[in-house]
Amino acid sequence: MDRKILIVDDEPHLRMLLQQTLEELEDEGVELLTATNGEEALAVIESVKPNLVFLDVMMPKLSGFDVCERAKHTLGLTDVYIVLLTAKGQEFDRLRGQQVGADLYMTKPFDPDALVQKARDVLGI
Repeated sequence: MDRKILIVDDEPHLRMLLQQTLEELEDEGVELLTATNGEEALAVIESVKPNLVFLDVMMPKLSGFDVCERAKHTLGLTDVYIVLLTAKGQEFDRLRGQQVGADLYMTKPFDPDALVQKARDVLGI
């Protein structure tokens, strides 16, 4: 089975941290992809249709909320599992995440083990 995870964050060090956290899954055939902004993320989601997306909320060009809403509602990609990752943990932001179709809302700093476990659960490995 072809399994792909897209990591989206405009901060290079956070993108790298997420890649390092998830790289053990590459040994099990998971391909890790990255995007640096919302527009790039949406293009990858539309063309590659990754199984799982770890998506930062606050980004240039398109916010994570916008990317998620377009992927889930405009493009109808309901089988792409989207995790919004953000420093914004207020209830308002969580509700916005639900409205745009996010499957999960995780706040930073995140627990690396929880991130890997969520990826394993979503990918069925």
